[in-house]
Amino acid sequence: MTTADPRPDPAAPHSSRSVLLRVSEVITETADACSLVFEVPADLRERFEYQPGQFLTLRIPSELTGSVARCYSLASSPHTNDAPKVTVKRTPEGYASNWVCDNVRAGDTIEVLPPSGVFTPKDLDEDLLLFGAGSGITPIMSILKSALAGGSGRITLIYANRDGDSVIFAEELRELADKHPQRLVIVHWLETLQGLPNVEKLAALARPFAEHRAFMCGPKPFMDGVHDALAQLGVPRNRTHAEVFNSLAGDPFADVEPEEISEAEAADAATVDVELDGEVHNLQWPRSQTLVDIMLSKGLDVPYSCQEGECGSCACTVLEGKVEMDNSEILDPEDIEAGYILGCQAHPVTDHLKIQF
Repeated sequence: MTTADPRPDPAAPHSSRSVLLRVSEVITETADACSLVFEVPADLRERFEYQPGQFLTLRIPSELTGSVARCYSLASSPHTNDAPKVTVKRTPEGYASNWVCDNVRAGDTIEVLPPSGVFTPKDLDEDLLLFGAGSGITPIMSILKSALAGGSGRITLIYANRDGDSVIFAEELRELADKHPQRLVIVHWLETLQGLPNVEKLAALARPFAEHRAFMCGPKPFMDGVHDALAQLGVPRNRTHAEVFNSLAGDPFADVEPEEISEAEAADAATVDVELDGEVHNLQWPRSQTLVDIMLSKGLDVPYSCQEGECGSCACTVLEGKVEMDNSEILDPEDIEAGYILGCQAHPVTDHLKIQF
């Protein structure tokens, strides 16, 4: 630690959407991973209700840029009454992850955006096939615990790590397997013993559970292998769900100022009925602006984090009409075919649209 204490102590949030949360506990999970448990005051609990598999965006101080924003998955479950917990694993060049593991202590305050993300099962009673590698276990753990506590389906977890010492949540997973022997099967894959998991080996492990709905999170080579293995087994892509995180280049903690619209743009604007939290808003949608832009300009509490099309926080469904997107790489082709769009990347094509968050 440097002579000047680098621990977080922001005086006030940097945006109207972010809040300051106290870290109530720091848990050492492995030699290179830790969990932060947050204390959520009673007046913020409704804003911090979350779905299994979602994430929090944290504002991390930076000597070079003032701050960086990073998304960390919630490893806790909303079905077990535990306090929200994110888990952070060091990466060799990961400024934010190393900073968190080196500096954050119980009692510190961190600026946080409310929960976001669409990597969450719609039905906890379904049979689930879960794949995790390394720190990719974090959203998988949230889904697993939620399905066991709030659902009735069978769950299989295939969890890959470098070695036994790298297994995050090892003891908790053992306890869950002992408590739910009829519903939970855990298969550990250790590179030091079995080598890297390839498509054929992953397919062999997954074959008995190919009828289950699949969720995966981990490094890109691992998830590419899982995708190929499930395709080899004939699992439809609309039954496979992947969580991908990219470092955020922008600042989601800065309030967005609405852009000025010319008279010509206003005259050519589309109209959109947006359903948000059960309420429908009728808005003018200038074609140069994104859906998130226009909703923010009207003071609506639209979910978003990166505004770069990289996190999925603003995913929503087109019920009527058509949009074009600047960047949609985070969405699978099947997602797009089903009507999913990213509000921060979407521009109207048709004159009238209906969209649901």
